[in-house]
Amino acid sequence: MNLRIALLLACFTTPLLADNWPGWRGPSGDGICPDKKAPLSWTLEKDLKWKTEIPGIGHASPIIWNDAIFLVSADEESGERLLLKLDRKTGKSLWQQTVLKSPIEKIHRKNSRASSTPATDGKLVYVSFLDKEDMFVAAYDFNGKKVWEVRPGIFSSRHGYCSSPIFWKDKVIVNGDHDGDAYLVGLDKKTGKTIWKTPRPNKTRSYCTAIIRTIEGRNQLVISGSKCVASYDPDTGKQHWIIDGPTEQYVASPVYDGKYIYMTCGFPTLHMMAIDPTGNGNVTDTHVVWHTRKDPSYVPSPVVT
Repeated sequence: MNLRIALLLACFTTPLLADNWPGWRGPSGDGICPDKKAPLSWTLEKDLKWKTEIPGIGHASPIIWNDAIFLVSADEESGERLLLKLDRKTGKSLWQQTVLKSPIEKIHRKNSRASSTPATDGKLVYVSFLDKEDMFVAAYDFNGKKVWEVRPGIFSSRHGYCSSPIFWKDKVIVNGDHDGDAYLVGLDKKTGKTIWKTPRPNKTRSYCTAIIRTIEGRNQLVISGSKCVASYDPDTGKQHWIIDGPTEQYVASPVYDGKYIYMTCGFPTLHMMAIDPTGNGNVTDTHVVWHTRKDPSYVPSPVVT
């Protein structure tokens, strides 16, 4: 069994104890910590509080709710996909559940079989893995009991799987961009039932996690991937607007500064764009504020303040 190490530094145990980090890139999904007293530097030598061995391998981020840390991993020998709960103050493992046992899929050398960051609303923890050729999504309570599991669609990618769940009202939303009939899907948080499922264009793998913002009174789920940048209504899955390109594959999440959406990508060509999110329909020629190929990133998600 492969083992990895979970480290917790002092900067995440004392000043931020009252703050939760409930999913991919934190409470607002953009990598920004709302605490003005957040530390700007730390070292293992001075600030390490505890260190805990974790079974398996996984690239997903841990999430935090009050005194609990949740994280996922994959045991590549047994095929088990794991959900673990640790005590935030001590690092002690409180429970470990096998969420899924499935054959190990082929992946890119920089991917893992547990790359989707879980999410929690303070009541349930939501996880997402690949089960053979199906997207797998499940919900567990804080005691480690499974509440539901579903397979809302197929997923095929030679680079493996990564699709971190996000929330909107009573829904958990998952990105199904893959090399086939791609889709976005909104599931009922309590039951896993599909509320809406929207086809995505171009049928091309991407690994972006969307952001959701209310812009000029309109709720928008904005996502890069599948050879486009697009906005959808998170209540219904209906598309607001779309920009063609500017490349084929995407990994980084977009960000919003109160005026523009910013995105960076990708493969096979690198781009960075600012987008006016107030349009409708195909806005490729009308709502790109600026577009540059100087110094963009492919995988790392940006921060804007």
